[in-house]
Amino acid sequence: MKRTSRIKKKVRLGQFPSTNVIVTMTFALMMLGAFGLLVVHARMLEGVIKNQLEVQLFLKKNLPQNQIDQVRQVIASKPFILKKDGKPQIGFISKEEAAEKFIAETGEDFTQFLGENPLRDSYSIRIKEENLESDNLLRIKKQLEEIPGIFEVSYTEDLIDNVDTNIQKAGIVLSGIFLIMLISSIMLINNSIKLALFSQRFLIRSMQLVGAKPLFIQRPYITRGTIQGLISGLIACIVLSLLLHSAYDRIKDLRMLHDARMVGIVYGSLIIIGILVGLISSMRSVRKYLKLSLDELY
Repeated sequence: MKRTSRIKKKVRLGQFPSTNVIVTMTFALMMLGAFGLLVVHARMLEGVIKNQLEVQLFLKKNLPQNQIDQVRQVIASKPFILKKDGKPQIGFISKEEAAEKFIAETGEDFTQFLGENPLRDSYSIRIKEENLESDNLLRIKKQLEEIPGIFEVSYTEDLIDNVDTNIQKAGIVLSGIFLIMLISSIMLINNSIKLALFSQRFLIRSMQLVGAKPLFIQRPYITRGTIQGLISGLIACIVLSLLLHSAYDRIKDLRMLHDARMVGIVYGSLIIIGILVGLISSMRSVRKYLKLSLDELY
């Protein structure tokens, strides 16, 4: 008859509650990643708003068609003109089209009591985002006014200034919140690993007493912490990716703000942060218990 006995699991060096640590790290990284994706989409929205701003170029009256076309060619050659699919974003509005639009919006036909159409042919252009600042726009305006055939260059200066001011304020606020969330996430992960390693403090001391070197004792914990950081980062990226695509399916216009490169940077950063925090926190925690006296371990 075989002797029955209770089988106990042996506690190995480096082994501690992995599930709790991974769940905590994943949750912290998900919060950080969600805010990072919010910042990325806010940045893209800023670009969309700026790219929708137009500069109006009013032409001199009675220009022949060949000169109107020539003006367009000169405008298109400027390096600050926004291009989409290789085509410069330049629109032409004749004075007849401008009059029809004005009459449709106001319901008043000004040509009847003026006897003529005082409006001018014009081009509407869009400027690259990096040039949509007050100083750059003033410089661009002077360049455009020097083109033969252009009478006046006009843009909503107050609107652009307000957009720039609000974007700068929002950027400062978002940066502050992101920094706070980053520090909070690192502290949460660090405390989780420290708490998990608390159960290993006597095993660490036992290894130390039998002559194991500090590097030998630290290696399994550092390895496990690094792997946990990697796993947590990957899980956080997968969950965020699913949530992001779900949001795209529900809100169609949100897909316009998608930037694969920036989203990839956010995901990569989460994985790197998870690995580094797991590695550094494990190393610091083990070193702490290596330095404590036996009385301090209780």
